[in-house]
Amino acid sequence: MSARAWPTEMRCSKSARALTVAFDDGVRFTLPYKTLRLESPSAEVQGHGRGPKPPPPLVSDDLHVDKADPVGRYAVRIFFSDGHSSGLFT
Repeated sequence: MSARAWPTEMRCSKSARALTVAFDDGVRFTLPYKTLRLESPSAEVQGHGRGPKPPPPLVSDDLHVDKADPVGRYAVRIFFSDGHSSGLFT
């Protein structure tokens, strides 16, 4: 994927429990919901400042995405079934 590729499609799959993102350069990624939740860019998951990273959250295997909203032209906010929705995925 080039540094200037733009997303052209995002699809949530309930059966696969994954988010698929396609880019205008033809690259496509499928990311499991559990991985997205464990790697959320939120301070709750990544920690604050230079301190140690907190322990990973406990994430259920039946986690799903309730919705995903665009934030401007640069990110998406994902609303997970466990109530987590902080952190913007760029």
